[in-house]
Amino acid sequence: MSGYFDSVSDDAYFGEATWEKAESEMQRQTLDLALSKANLPITSLEYLFAGDLLNQCTSSSFAHRRSGLPYIGLYGACSTMAQTLGVAASFIDSGLGDTAACITSSHFCTAERQFRTPLEYGGQRTPTAQWTVTGSGAIILGADGAGPYITHFTPGILVDAGISDANNMGAAMAPAAFDTLSAHFRDLNISPGYYDLILTGDLGALGADILLDFFARDGVDMSGRYNDCGLMIYDRQIQDVHAGGSGCGCSASVLAGKIIPGLRDGVWNRVLFAATGAMLSSVSSQQGESIPSICYAVSLSSQKAV
Repeated sequence: MSGYFDSVSDDAYFGEATWEKAESEMQRQTLDLALSKANLPITSLEYLFAGDLLNQCTSSSFAHRRSGLPYIGLYGACSTMAQTLGVAASFIDSGLGDTAACITSSHFCTAERQFRTPLEYGGQRTPTAQWTVTGSGAIILGADGAGPYITHFTPGILVDAGISDANNMGAAMAPAAFDTLSAHFRDLNISPGYYDLILTGDLGALGADILLDFFARDGVDMSGRYNDCGLMIYDRQIQDVHAGGSGCGCSASVLAGKIIPGLRDGVWNRVLFAATGAMLSSVSSQQGESIPSICYAVSLSSQKAV
């Protein structure tokens, strides 16, 4: 995926003193890049929807505290990019505004510090564990434009499969993905074949297999048009990331870097972007709680819906 990024940094600190400040700086740079590509000044934005993995979404709020923009912070764990897109599109469609930016980020080091153990500990990862992506993605939404277009938004319900292992988030999130995707197909009276690509994020290798198995049990074969951002972001043949990538920045990077340009270039005409999130915290994990999960599905099209 490295060839699809607009900017790659060799410095995990992004010139800052801490990893948390680095993630905020990464978000600022990403928003600046998105506005530059859209040829828009920051003052043209009416809303900023942002989120990350850290407590109280501090990476996002600290990144944009001097932006002067109406700020709406959202938390959906790894599903946050789809969540921000769906909510922002709903704002614009209802007439509450004409322009909005959606931006999320994650940082391997900040996530490790908060959710697992300090990097210095050097703990061994289980095969089901995923690697938090240090990355950020931003999408500028407008009431008018040449597309691609958001045509439908399916918010999910919280699904708790009873998984309590924080190193097995793919298994925890797969049932939520199945529930939301099934609801989306049922509500719109369509089959998976309606889409050229159905993209989850980030179930990783195990979660993706579980999701495909769920649909196969219903007699639905999605294998030919399905992929997962956690499997696309890294080259698992040469990078030891175990079950794949995760984090808010994973699906955001794949969407902004590869999927949106692909829709513009005619690689796909219709894409269903269904990002998933494990709604756990460091406290809930230590207390032995299971992991409720969520999935938001956003339908993207190269053609405007009529």
